[in-house]
Amino acid sequence: MRSVVLDTETTGMPVSDGHRIIEIGCVEVIGRRLTGRHYHVYLQPDREVDEGAIAVHGITNEDLLDKPRFREVADEFFEFIKGAQLIIHNAAFDIGFINNEFALLGQQDRADITEHCSVLDTLLMARERHPGQRNNLDALCKRYGVDNSGRDLHGALLDAEILADVYLTMTGGQTNLSLAGDGAEVDGGGRVQPSPIRRLPAERGKGVVLRASAQELAAHAARLAIIEKAAGAPPLWLQLEAGDK
Repeated sequence: MRSVVLDTETTGMPVSDGHRIIEIGCVEVIGRRLTGRHYHVYLQPDREVDEGAIAVHGITNEDLLDKPRFREVADEFFEFIKGAQLIIHNAAFDIGFINNEFALLGQQDRADITEHCSVLDTLLMARERHPGQRNNLDALCKRYGVDNSGRDLHGALLDAEILADVYLTMTGGQTNLSLAGDGAEVDGGGRVQPSPIRRLPAERGKGVVLRASAQELAAHAARLAIIEKAAGAPPLWLQLEAGDK
């Protein structure tokens, strides 16, 4: 299954007050692995960004002056998400804004994105697993041991990447994150393309196998126990080990 973990930042809320999307961030997941394909864009909303919203995401009106409008990226954004399972934290918020953007363009065939994509709301999932607890993204990062140390402010692409880690850990899987800056290339539209495959030379020497120490194995087992307790199910590593026995 192809999934797209998605987040948006906006001029404020609610959408019924005329607020608009100013940033979209998406990361692609196939077979429970992040592929390295991203979609990321900042948008000119043709209205002021609320001061309260700037305090959350740090995106100012000046930052958006030279950015494209949604109509300029609508087709490529739609093609990136079409047919995918959208994984979103508090999906009603983002879906409402996305539908509104397409409706403002008069694209009624796209004004309900759920007709083209399925949606998985990780906030609803977290509330079912952890009733009565805080289930925002920061709380889930702490609960599942996901590093969010770079998240001083909200940002759509960063939050999508973090949410992908949280979702895969929460559902018992492992991640294989590939980010810009790790040899990936950025195209003219600001989207990160997968890095080319690096093949080892045929004349390379024989590799050395380094076995884990007893201390490292104990730390590994303790970490798996934490994941299993938090997720309510054995992590993928233990499932695979059980299948080999």
